[in-house]
Amino acid sequence: MRLCPALVILPLLAAPALANDSSAELRAGGLVLTRTDAIEMDEEDLYVSPGEVRVRYRFLNRGAAPVTLRVAFPMPDVKVEGMDENMSLPTESADNLLDFSTRVNGAAVRAQVEQKVFARGVEQTEALRRLGVSLAPHLRSTNEAIDRLPPAAKEDMLKLGLADIEEYDVGKGMEKHLSARWTLRTTWHWEQTFAPGETIVEHRYKPGVGVSAGTMVGSPDWPKLEYARDYEKRYCLDRDFLSSAGRIYRAAQGALMESRIAYVLTTGGHWAKPIRAFRLVVDKGAADALVSFCGENVRKIGPTQFEMRKENFLPARDLDVLILARPRG
Repeated sequence: MRLCPALVILPLLAAPALANDSSAELRAGGLVLTRTDAIEMDEEDLYVSPGEVRVRYRFLNRGAAPVTLRVAFPMPDVKVEGMDENMSLPTESADNLLDFSTRVNGAAVRAQVEQKVFARGVEQTEALRRLGVSLAPHLRSTNEAIDRLPPAAKEDMLKLGLADIEEYDVGKGMEKHLSARWTLRTTWHWEQTFAPGETIVEHRYKPGVGVSAGTMVGSPDWPKLEYARDYEKRYCLDRDFLSSAGRIYRAAQGALMESRIAYVLTTGGHWAKPIRAFRLVVDKGAADALVSFCGENVRKIGPTQFEMRKENFLPARDLDVLILARPRG
C-alpha cells in the first residue's frame, strides 16, 4: 500500500479523465508552518475516508512566552476552463467548498475567508465584484447571473478571459450563452496564540472525491492502457491488488465504481522538525471494497480501516487513495 486544502501557519502579518461521467478529485491537505523554531508539531493523527477527513494535531511551544501566528487553510483551487467539466465538490457553498471547520483546544474557531479570482494568470476579483457576480465559477447560479449581464459587461468579461460563449439547446433551439472561465482561490485564516506547552488543533472537512461510474482497473485491457503505469505508481497497485481487482471486475461484469481521494502530506516538510508521532487511518467505506495507497507497515485494524504509524516522520510524497467498489443502491 502507498501513502487535499493545506493549512498554513504564517508569522502574524498585517491584515485522469476516464469518461464523461468521471469527476476530478480535489487535492487537499493539512497544516504547514513556515520555517520557525518557535512551534513544533509533536503529533498528527489523520483519518481519511470518502465521507470525511479529520486531523488532530498536538503542537508544542517549548518557550516561556506565548507565540501568536496567523493560521491559514488554503482550499483546493476551483478551476473552470472549458465546457462539461465535472468537479467533485461536496457542498454548494460559494466559499466553504469542503465544509471545513476547526477547533482549538476544544473550542470552535471563527475563521475569516479570503477569495481571489484569476483569469489568464491575472487577478480579476474586483472586476467580478463590481458586476455583482458570485466568485464561484462552478455554480449554476453564477452562470445564470453572468448570462443576464448587459452587453457591454459581457464583452468586458470575454476580453478579460472571465467567460466564454457556449451554444446549446435548452428546448427553444440553439442559443448562445455566457459561461464562467476562471479560477477561484479560497483561503480560510485566523490569528492563533500558542501558549507555552501544548495546543491541540483539530479540523475536518468533506473531501472532494474523484468518482468514475466505471473503471478499467482489473479489466483484461488494463495492462495495455496508457495511464495504467501512472495509476500503478500513484496508488502502489501491486500484483495482489490487481489480481483481486480482476476477480471482482469479472464477478461484477465490469460494474465497478472507482473513487479517488488526494491529500497533501508533503506540507509536513515545512516544519522545523519531523513529526514525532504520525498516525494515518484510511477507511475504504465498505467491507467488500478494495483499497490501495502507498505506505509502510500498514495493518488492517477493522473491516474497512487500515492504519500506518511513523515516528519522526517527514513525508516525502503526498497521499493518493484508490477505492474500487460495486455501486450501492
